Amino acid sequence: MDKLDAMQVFVRLIEKGSFSAVAKERGVGQPAISKQISALEDELGTELIHRTSRSIVLTEAGHDFYESASRILDDFESATSRIGRGQTAPKGLIRVTVAPTFARLHMVSKLSAFFAAYPDIAIEMAASESPTTIIEDGFDLAIHSGDLPDSSLVGRRFAQTMIILVATPQYLSRYGAPGSPDELSRFRSVVFMERGAVQPWKFGSGKDVKRVIPTGVFRTSDIEQMRMGVLEHLGIAQAPAWLFAAELREGTVLRLMRPFERMVPILAVRPASRRMSTKVRVFIEHLEKTFALCSQFNPRTG
Repeated sequence: MDKLDAMQVFVRLIEKGSFSAVAKERGVGQPAISKQISALEDELGTELIHRTSRSIVLTEAGHDFYESASRILDDFESATSRIGRGQTAPKGLIRVTVAPTFARLHMVSKLSAFFAAYPDIAIEMAASESPTTIIEDGFDLAIHSGDLPDSSLVGRRFAQTMIILVATPQYLSRYGAPGSPDELSRFRSVVFMERGAVQPWKFGSGKDVKRVIPTGVFRTSDIEQMRMGVLEHLGIAQAPAWLFAAELREGTVLRLMRPFERMVPILAVRPASRRMSTKVRVFIEHLEKTFALCSQFNPRTG
């Protein structure tokens, strides 16, 4: 048995999520892939996956082997690239979790240039608002705004954004504008929910942070619905500036209480236990270069 090839098949199986997809990619029949995985399990003396009619679930041993095999294959790819003096271009699939609205507004448009430079790399984007499941779900990267929620993750900043208060001119002409956090209780808000709880608005940082619980007639756990609620004049919202970039340029929404805005990083997050592969490194570098050209992701404070 070619152990390196078996590892490649196993890693691709977890990335693709089905035997048929890997078989199609390799130009062989599905039974050949299933036989190779079974031979690998026999070689290791343990079951790596639970097979069901609809999904493939990693066992505990499978999780461990997937992490180890991914590192070995990444090291092999890096070594061949170095020894080949850069003649071996990075290739393979990069699986990324990202908030769907951020991906739609700001990431998909930057992929064309990346694929032109690295035609052998494929990107799979999955909708997610949190990076915490990146390891168990087998993703390479998560795009996340703000501080890291988990010590098992490491992040590399490729952009930053301001957290701002916004409302439409129509709303402000009817209700007026707040001047400080203490006045917000008198104004109707578009309320963002997470896991059934109202998310407080934060002003300042560290020990000086002030939290305000927004109130309003429209609550949602979907950031796109929150955006539309503001555009329909339902209230004030606190949001990352990128969410309203086009509307801010056009003047269809206005920023409020600018002295109370704060900046947060936008991070490319990956598992701390996993060596960064060449394909992931060049993708992060691409994000750094392309987002650096966008003034909205490099705001000036003060």
